[in-house]
Amino acid sequence: MSRHAVEITDLTKTFGGRRKLFGRQASEVRAVRGISLALERGETLGIVGESGSGKSTLARMLAGLERPSSGIMLIDGKPWEQLAAKGASAFGRTIQYVFQDPVASLNPRKTIDEILDVPLRLLCGYDHTRRASRKKELLDAVQMPLGTLERFPHEFSGGQAQRIAIARALAAEASILILDEPVSALDVSVQAQVLLLLQQLRDDLGLTYLFISHDLAVVESISDRVAVMYLGEIVEAGPAARLFAEPQHDYTRTLIASAPRLAIRKPHEPA
Repeated sequence: MSRHAVEITDLTKTFGGRRKLFGRQASEVRAVRGISLALERGETLGIVGESGSGKSTLARMLAGLERPSSGIMLIDGKPWEQLAAKGASAFGRTIQYVFQDPVASLNPRKTIDEILDVPLRLLCGYDHTRRASRKKELLDAVQMPLGTLERFPHEFSGGQAQRIAIARALAAEASILILDEPVSALDVSVQAQVLLLLQQLRDDLGLTYLFISHDLAVVESISDRVAVMYLGEIVEAGPAARLFAEPQHDYTRTLIASAPRLAIRKPHEPA
């Protein structure tokens, strides 16, 4: 087994340019431009950059929601095409996506019990008894009470809803989680609680995170390594401590200079 959960080589994604709009050729937009990176098992790689830098396009390609225009992408040592050929369920058992807006990402017509039941039944194939016990385990893991199961998404605060969304991602038993702006819609105090929960889950379950944000302070608080994206390219990457202490690229320096700091204690650090 490769020590890398994800390996990307010269990955690109281009939109447009093939159809004609009102008789004119649509212009191409290169959202991702020749990215190469590796994500080691058990680590958190932060991807940071302004809106439009290509962060979410990169995430959607990794999750199987967008097809790369070119390049090589290995997930758990397997070519992206192999997972794609097996369908969405293959990606679901390998990679799960946690979205920015937790309430909008949960089906408003279903109870939390029904929402958690779907991946446990369709992806894991558990019987009714195992699904019931697993739901209790998942709620315990994200520090939500058992009574949560009978309620609907709109009955929860943003922070509570994000915990439920994380529980749904964990239900698929995927080893890689893509966290796309997972705390940007939350108050600062709630952000800190959710970030600490994510750190604890990573350590307890051996998860691998791709953590995407425009907020450098949040990325600094949770990441082992950081890659900075600008106009579809990675302009700088390295260990988080070094990148924040000694940024090499002008764009990175500008981002750091303009970002407030968010003090989040990691689980293994003393209070």
